[in-house]
Amino acid sequence: MILTLLNILNYRNIREASLEFSDKLNCFVGLNGQGKTNVLDAIYLLSFTKSAFTSQDSLNITHGEEMAMVQGVYREASPQPSPEGKGDWSFTISCGLRKGVKKQFRKDKKDYPRLIDHIGLIPLVMVCPADHQLIEEGSDERRRFMDVVIGQQNRKYLDSLTQYNTLLKQRNALLKQLADKYPSPLQGESEGAALLEVLEWQMVEPAEYIFKARTDFFREFEPYFQEVYKVISGSAEMPVLVYQSQLQDRDLREAYVRTRQRDLILGWTSQGIHKDDLEMKLGEFPLKQVGSQGQQRTFVLAMKLAQALYLSKWSNDPINDQMVNDQMVNSSKPILLLDDIFDRLDSERVERIVKMIQGDDFGQIFITDTDRQHLTDILKPNEIAKIFHVENGKIA
Repeated sequence: MILTLLNILNYRNIREASLEFSDKLNCFVGLNGQGKTNVLDAIYLLSFTKSAFTSQDSLNITHGEEMAMVQGVYREASPQPSPEGKGDWSFTISCGLRKGVKKQFRKDKKDYPRLIDHIGLIPLVMVCPADHQLIEEGSDERRRFMDVVIGQQNRKYLDSLTQYNTLLKQRNALLKQLADKYPSPLQGESEGAALLEVLEWQMVEPAEYIFKARTDFFREFEPYFQEVYKVISGSAEMPVLVYQSQLQDRDLREAYVRTRQRDLILGWTSQGIHKDDLEMKLGEFPLKQVGSQGQQRTFVLAMKLAQALYLSKWSNDPINDQMVNDQMVNSSKPILLLDDIFDRLDSERVERIVKMIQGDDFGQIFITDTDRQHLTDILKPNEIAKIFHVENGKIA
């Protein structure tokens, strides 16, 4: 997927910009706080219908303004000719934000019935300093990593995830209600037990689908992770990434019944795919405990770049080309956003990363950095690179 033109109006500190991009490398240079990351976030918005940094759309509108607009023109090289007989597909995605009004999201001039229907049309991977939360934070972050990858190539996965999370909230709410209503243990034939059973039976089907999708994803993803880590580190370190799920060793229906009484006491559901995790280790030991800063950064960076490789390889398989709601889902290499990552790595690792992402396995790339000379040095002469200077939200 190629982003050829980006128009921004009142998005964060960028009041107005119209940018034409290279098909391969695009670099944004400027001091911290000038707006480089905001450009990448605008691109991210057009892929995922939301900001990478906040769930409140109003916070993305320039201070003092009532509305914002981000619009991107995309070109996708398609193996099949378009209706006009051309080999490329071209379309426009636009997002309008207005305070106090529901977000407007369009493909060409047509609104989406559901925002979730857009996910997967423009595959994208973003690498940024906040990715360290994959190590520092709880399992929610690591499940979100899997969800973002799988959701870009599997629409049913997103629907199943939405269904499961809705039912999970309903079961947790019911558990709290029943704990107040039935302070003594629930009887098997009670009204409360019957209500829980109905919800549990509804939860099993989407949970089992999500578990299978995550299992299949990890089996295919893990070799890419190992390959990328080895290239970046240039060492014989043994990174270990393991998918963990309760469903690997238990029947979910039976687990719900067995733990109902404990769940009533806890006030939340202790069994299910919402407890899944990715175990991160170096050799036999937890990465968080034994990994140096450089090793931890390399580990997370390898996960994100492997995500891009996985989506690229998946999209290159003609079997996976699919039309959903008149749009092609994940049928091209993902856009790669690299936000301020090079000053956190030694020069040798930077050189290996740049050499790797400039290869044919990666698609269009957007990079931010504070040092123009630094970027020039690491990218070296490259005829297909464009460099933009960002200062106080103005881009040249």
